[in-house]
Amino acid sequence: MSDWTLLCDFDGTISVEDTTDTLLERFGQPGWEKLENDWKAGRIGSRDCMAGQVALLDMSPAELDQHLTERAIDPGFAAFVAYAKQHGMPIEILSDGLDYAIHFILQHYDFDYLPVTANRLQSVGEREWRLEFPNASATCRAASGTCKCAAAARSQGSHGRVLMIGDGASDYCVAESADFVFAKGKLVDHCRAKNIPHAPIKDFADALALLPALASGKLVAASRTSAAPLPNVVSA
Repeated sequence: MSDWTLLCDFDGTISVEDTTDTLLERFGQPGWEKLENDWKAGRIGSRDCMAGQVALLDMSPAELDQHLTERAIDPGFAAFVAYAKQHGMPIEILSDGLDYAIHFILQHYDFDYLPVTANRLQSVGEREWRLEFPNASATCRAASGTCKCAAAARSQGSHGRVLMIGDGASDYCVAESADFVFAKGKLVDHCRAKNIPHAPIKDFADALALLPALASGKLVAASRTSAAPLPNVVSA
């Protein structure tokens, strides 16, 4: 059994697209873009942004399910999960997105056994929706619906070391408390700016290639020295 727990973001990391963004683009009523801009400008937290945006979704449950059926995940995720299971590395999904969407897509690809921590999507009418936040924290620095830092702290306390795999702003805080990061997209720039030990990846094929070095300790050791770093590893 490894002492590493693998915490994975979902939207844009496991899924090819941001699922919430695709729903808003297809079913969102006017006003969701303003909330998005307010969040990006730092005027509101992601919890308030997501709550307001979900309230603007105009879709039936059947339309939601059909839309989710069309969503794709990273083709390398299956091999990554298989390796992690074989080597005793638990995988948990941490998301500031929609639990129903994540569970639906995971079930579609036979990964419904993976534990998910996310915001709770509730149907409150024929075409009306509400978002609830069972994993929020009053001390969350990012004012997120799901406090990923709190979830990471629980994993560190019970399992040992935490690897965070993510791509965007919802992963910034937790990246700073994780023991190592596999970073995509904007998270790469954040890790570089904050001197966070990380390895840039494009997809789960890259992540899988790095897991043996993570398990052996070579990856973390390489991040702490400038001497002969492993490929794709960035020193803190």
